[in-house]
Amino acid sequence: MDTGEMVVAPRRRGRPRKDQSQPDAPRARLLRRGVAILTEKGFSAVRIEEVLTAAEVPKGSFYYYFGSKEDFGFALIDEYADYFAAKLDRWFEDQTLTPLDRLRAFIADAREGMARHEFRRGCLVGNLGQEMGALPPSFRDRLTAVLRDWEARTARCLTAARDAGEIPADADCVRLAEFFWIGWEGAVLRTKLERDPAALDTFAEQFLAMIADDTHERQ
Repeated sequence: MDTGEMVVAPRRRGRPRKDQSQPDAPRARLLRRGVAILTEKGFSAVRIEEVLTAAEVPKGSFYYYFGSKEDFGFALIDEYADYFAAKLDRWFEDQTLTPLDRLRAFIADAREGMARHEFRRGCLVGNLGQEMGALPPSFRDRLTAVLRDWEARTARCLTAARDAGEIPADADCVRLAEFFWIGWEGAVLRTKLERDPAALDTFAEQFLAMIADDTHERQ
């Protein structure tokens, strides 16, 4: 992320007086606005001043809350990972729905979320992965770990579908979850590129149809 002309100031001693975990605290605002901006733009293309202005935080305060640009990037990844894990759990652990309906509900919710922002925002993890060649190498393991976590949560939902007889008893849920996220991230990228949900719809329909067809063939 380009810092422009901003001078790197030494971090102040001690902690900010305000609880920085509160939604209106400067650090929390920087993370929230940073995540929103980076779901739309690339990390390398965004200037820190843009995030500071959007978060209404004084320019000289950035290094009070983050030791470096890389630290800020790690914090953004973690912020987004926590947010998205909670989203997955909200749908995948909904006991009022069948397991496959939980997956369908997540897909519908994600599609609606992109539509609210006119398909300008994508996945922060996917966006960063696209520009990995220009990012600190240390980001690679962090991004990979987030994707593996999403795959594990999805595999648990698919395992519940297998136990409920919605997909074949010998289905490899780990591999299916990996396949889902490989395809989903590509569909999100295409949707953002074209500003049209067709790619998301096509992938979701084909993934679910593949499972259904496989099930019917085995019956």
